Amino acid sequence: MIKFLDLHKINNRFRDEFKTSFSKSLNDSYYILGNNVSNFESEFANYCGTNFCVGTANGLDALTLILKGYIQLGKLKKGDKVIVPANTFIATILSVLHAELIPVLVEPNPNTYNISVDAIKGNLDGVKAIIMVHLYGQLCDAKSLQRLAKDYNLLLIEDAAQAHGAISNESNSKSGNLSHAAAFSFYPTKNLGALGDGGAVTTNDSELVKVLKLLRNYGSEEKYINKIVGYNSRLDDMQAAFLSIKLNTLDADNNRRREIAKTYLNGIDNSKIKLPFYDHSKNHVFYAFVIEVEERQDFIAFLNLNDIEWLIHYPIPPHKQEALQSFSDLKLPVTEAIHERIISLPMSPVMTAEEVQKVIDVLNSY
Repeated sequence: MIKFLDLHKINNRFRDEFKTSFSKSLNDSYYILGNNVSNFESEFANYCGTNFCVGTANGLDALTLILKGYIQLGKLKKGDKVIVPANTFIATILSVLHAELIPVLVEPNPNTYNISVDAIKGNLDGVKAIIMVHLYGQLCDAKSLQRLAKDYNLLLIEDAAQAHGAISNESNSKSGNLSHAAAFSFYPTKNLGALGDGGAVTTNDSELVKVLKLLRNYGSEEKYINKIVGYNSRLDDMQAAFLSIKLNTLDADNNRRREIAKTYLNGIDNSKIKLPFYDHSKNHVFYAFVIEVEERQDFIAFLNLNDIEWLIHYPIPPHKQEALQSFSDLKLPVTEAIHERIISLPMSPVMTAEEVQKVIDVLNSY
């Protein structure tokens, strides 16, 4: 069986370092917002090229607290409209709803799966912010979105949950430093994944950072003194230590993912399979390698028969989810077509050349 993502094999590489880090943390006995968190925040800000990083409990909270922070600063107000991709994981849209803002769902570019700049232009009435999602690890057209945000005086926010370390072709800046503020997830399956939940915000906005640090900690910077209505959303100190260890190999892991993607792209030759768009640059870190097929259920049965694990990112578009019934009447044909056809192949930095070749051989025989 070729695993879709072998988390045991990925994390086992760091077992000794994890044990050492755990023992040190156990001895220090400082479990909430300790040195591990502040160290990782400094390291990840430096990695992304931003002035600041604020750890949170998870990626959804990171995105929600950005929006709540801008409301607290008066740059947004409840009821404002926020552009979001129609083709995304539901968390992007949930963050807008949790902040009591109004999501405006916009169709993607069918080649990159990322939000279409042209589609945004027809949906700007009353909009105050744009959330761009670097879906599957490929950066959005950040330069065009930055220009659009500047022209219309909009906040630009990144959902970078799947794009740790992706680098812009135009600016040479990394994800997390392409907007006013960016949200990351460190869910275990991510390119930089913790051993549990975790998230962070990166930004160059010092005023936003002050508010985020209050919001994540009950509205408090001094114990039992609460300045604003806050939340409990702090990056776990132990997870921060593990993330610091894994950050050292992130670039190498991303390079290996790109190598596998190039091997797939060069080796898979089957007219029944549509391969993903990739310009062979570092703007893609291949959180997922997503193909399209017409007869998906037939293709899934074929993969199962040949012992190849798979995943669908994602089987149901957000506006068709029961949780978002108020959006169910939207006409989003591009998004719906994508969700009916896509399927993700095995992709991880610990795949062997033999495993990659088997995937190629199986797909070519479909």
